Amino acid sequence: MPAKKISIDNAKKEKLFYIVANLVVYRESDGRCLILKRHPREIAHPNKFAVPGGKLEWKDLPIDKPTRINGDILDYENAVEELLKREAREEAGIEVHGDFIYINSVAFIRPDEIPVILVKFATKYKSGEVKPEPGAFTDYAWVNEEEIKKYDCIKGIPEEIRKTIQIFSK
Repeated sequence: MPAKKISIDNAKKEKLFYIVANLVVYRESDGRCLILKRHPREIAHPNKFAVPGGKLEWKDLPIDKPTRINGDILDYENAVEELLKREAREEAGIEVHGDFIYINSVAFIRPDEIPVILVKFATKYKSGEVKPEPGAFTDYAWVNEEEIKKYDCIKGIPEEIRKTIQIFSK
């Protein structure tokens, strides 16, 4: 019988993680990628430059609207891809293309002791004027491989920018 609600009651506590996806957005017109400066109130990496992204939330898995039923399992296809599109809109005010290229992943533990699995992707900018989400970000920049060095970024962001530019400038 398929699930009737989302619950962690039966989950093993040692297997719970936040699932986070980030997106390096590449602008073809000038070969630059978008970075956003995180708000000082953020628990993880305050005041550091990052890229759009966010946590997968229970609301992303509407119990009455799976994309398919796989036996007794409710499937939500493209949940991460939809998360990335939504976060680009919410955090930066932009639209991105739907073709996502895997960059890498990292597991980490936040200062508040919450374990996180972060998966990173690259895609192309589609449209919109960048407007950092109030309360989440305070600034932004479009940067290339050299310009990124001037910004105080979360570790790994410069390498992800470089890799994204290499992927799309071929």
